[in-house]
Amino acid sequence: MASSSISSDPEKTTALPQFEHPELMQEIVQEGLILGGGAAAILLQVANPGVAQGVDNHSNFSYRPLDRLRTTMTYVYCMTFGTPEEKRQVVEMVHRAHAPVQGADYNANDAGLQVWVAATLYAVGVDMYEQVFGDMDEDTAERIYREYAVLAVSLRVRPEQWPADRKAFWAYWDQMIETMEVGDSARNVAKDLLYNKHLPLYFRVWMPWVRLITAELLPPRLRDAYGLKSTKTRRGAYKATVSFARATYPFMPKVLRTWPKRYYLKDMRRRLRAAGHVI
Repeated sequence: MASSSISSDPEKTTALPQFEHPELMQEIVQEGLILGGGAAAILLQVANPGVAQGVDNHSNFSYRPLDRLRTTMTYVYCMTFGTPEEKRQVVEMVHRAHAPVQGADYNANDAGLQVWVAATLYAVGVDMYEQVFGDMDEDTAERIYREYAVLAVSLRVRPEQWPADRKAFWAYWDQMIETMEVGDSARNVAKDLLYNKHLPLYFRVWMPWVRLITAELLPPRLRDAYGLKSTKTRRGAYKATVSFARATYPFMPKVLRTWPKRYYLKDMRRRLRAAGHVI
């Protein structure tokens, strides 16, 4: 199981970290455009064999592929915008959902796996944001990176297990990308994600575009391992898509750009009131 040198914290705790109001991170997470990288983030996550086996063996991903998007975005939005009580409830739900997800060589509560999942959300989210809004200055980028630690340390990860700064993060990232091996479980998840017949029709019509964006966002080594293609024509289509987004998206009304955030937070609060759980 690829999980880097980060070890699990044996102490089980639901204590929340000191990231009550990550203001700079909110500027990125609120933008609906980051959902365009959602499939790439999932494939990066399951490139880690421990994550892949957990998803492939313990979820109904093939029949309800949108559930992972909903639960992931609920967690991200809650940790970024939720109240302390909402964060406490959602973190406890994640712990309960992770408890049975374990096997001979994987465990959903392994800190290394949780760091990796959070790392993919940071890397893809910031990449999508900067491709449209432009590069951030060094100080802002570093502060946003530190705030993104909330996605890891809200679970079983100790603060010191999140790479100390962006230089350390990208060294960790490169090492993971170069050493992870995409296995059958990851390929099963990729097939269910990118070619799923159970998706609603309105989602399926967008899947060729999702496959294009996903292939171009993935590092070449992993893209090849998943059997995805990057041709001159596809790279041109991707560049045209990014250029169009750069010319139009920042000028859209903010109420439209942030609609996914409001939708998922409203859904989370409705589920908490109605059934006491969202995961």
